[in-house]
Amino acid sequence: MKNALKFYIDGAWVDPARLETLAVVDPSTEESCGEIALGSAADVDKAVAAARRAFESFSRTSREERLALLRRLLEVYNRRFDELGEVMSREMGAPLPFAREWQAGIGRRHLQKAIETLEVFSFEARHGTTLVAKEPIGVVGMITPWNWPMNQIMAKVAPALAAGCTMVLKPSEIAPLNAILFAEIVDEAGVPPGVFNLVNGDGPGVGEAISRHPGIDMVSFTGSTRAGILIAKSAADTIKRVHQELGGKSANILLPDVDLETAVTKGVAGCFGNSGQSCNAPTRMFVPADRHDEAAEIAARAAARFKVGPAGGEGVDLGPVVSQMQYDKIQRLIETGIAEGASLVAGGLGRPDGMNRGYFVKPTVFAHVTPDMTVAREEIFGPVLSILSYESEEDAVRLANDTVYGLASYIQSADLDRARRVAARMRSGNVYINYPAWDPGAPFGGYKQSGNGREYAEFGLEEFLEIKGIVGYEAA
Repeated sequence: MKNALKFYIDGAWVDPARLETLAVVDPSTEESCGEIALGSAADVDKAVAAARRAFESFSRTSREERLALLRRLLEVYNRRFDELGEVMSREMGAPLPFAREWQAGIGRRHLQKAIETLEVFSFEARHGTTLVAKEPIGVVGMITPWNWPMNQIMAKVAPALAAGCTMVLKPSEIAPLNAILFAEIVDEAGVPPGVFNLVNGDGPGVGEAISRHPGIDMVSFTGSTRAGILIAKSAADTIKRVHQELGGKSANILLPDVDLETAVTKGVAGCFGNSGQSCNAPTRMFVPADRHDEAAEIAARAAARFKVGPAGGEGVDLGPVVSQMQYDKIQRLIETGIAEGASLVAGGLGRPDGMNRGYFVKPTVFAHVTPDMTVAREEIFGPVLSILSYESEEDAVRLANDTVYGLASYIQSADLDRARRVAARMRSGNVYINYPAWDPGAPFGGYKQSGNGREYAEFGLEEFLEIKGIVGYEAA
């Protein structure tokens, strides 16, 4: 990748202020698959200056001009679609078919939805003699994660472009190569200089500089709750808007009327998708107490069917987790689950049999988990499911909501009206009834320590807009 040691600033690939490099590790092999430059506050200053200059003209572009730009971006994205999937498969370990269909595919769907949203979005409304206008907020700092890299880049960049904002992106240094490729796509699509800027780096070197920068009007961050707290504190001195999508420990309530075999099997698949590295994964499965052991047996069988292997392997369901740090964290939490008395019914410590290298985790299921156990309370971010019991619907709702997080909840029932009633009581930003298809038009974001603000469709576009009231716009 020819631009890996450069940053994209003001429409050009430029050298960093000082050259410090970091290897990008292929988690399937534990070997380097690339190298990037790590940025500094000086690089952020340069990118912010370019974005501020570009904002003066880009913020005044018409809807039609921005639609044309987004359509060109989609055209180039589609041309390099397979390349994006291959890059993400290699750098973050997603099986290649999954990386193409979902890791790259979800970025395309967000861009398509942004175009559809901009075509009909209303930026002005009359309230008597007052005009209420929605205008771009300004320069946006974007800090994105490694687990769904293109999803989170496009869920921020596409609506920001639609709004008329300019931006500085810092992708995760763990899986940054897709962002470099995306910057090449931006350049080829003819996005005006300074509108989109990319500075690679780590949290202390670049993330904090973005959060603190007085020239940045808004920070949009996706990542851990711990990092989100640090970003909010860094941003506080400049009173910038802070938009965050953070951690989760999502409940999956299986009501007594479900087909247990189907509901548990699908719940295991939902938990293990992307090797369990999704903030909204249904990691706490609540089942009726009198059917707990039956549910545990079904979950164990379902887990055993998952094939773990290298991202490029044939028929692989679960690739590795992303890094040594992530692998070690998951192992510690599995060990804690065993020590605290949860029943290990599938998986467990160490790599799967026959695997001596790569950050591979056994698909793991704990049964007889109690709400006070660490595996029921902490976000594990790996293929680890906890099964808990409930005595009544009221009990299930109480236990599901007993968490500092509030990103997603899942409800399974043969009675849709009953599922809707339970869904209304969930303290989470999203509720999914009976394992529905993913909807790019649904608002995405959390309650409580899962963040603030929303992404996707018009809800995401609104986050990048300021509201202006022009009183007396019409003569009285």
